[in-house]
Amino acid sequence: MRKIKKGDDVMVIAGKDKGKRGTVLKVIDENHIVVENINIARKHRKGNPQAGVPGGIVDKAMPIHVSNVGLYNPIKGSADRVGFKTLEDGRKVRVFKSNGEVVDV
Repeated sequence: MRKIKKGDDVMVIAGKDKGKRGTVLKVIDENHIVVENINIARKHRKGNPQAGVPGGIVDKAMPIHVSNVGLYNPIKGSADRVGFKTLEDGRKVRVFKSNGEVVDV
């Protein structure tokens, strides 16, 4: 089970975008994720008239290391560390380390 999954609301805790929040769009591998509006790079794209793709400069969200983000805790109002707990019914769920609240419902 991963600590950060697709669709999670995360906050950047290190790097040029420190303090910004976004939603995880894609999990690249166990160490890299793509977050919307975080780590934006300007890429030069060549146009393709046959496919209807215009050329120019486009903004693209690049992968960021998972150690530079933390899961956003709405109760605390900032990023928080994540742990795991097994419930009475046998389900394994993610919990916030600071207050023990369950992340997964």
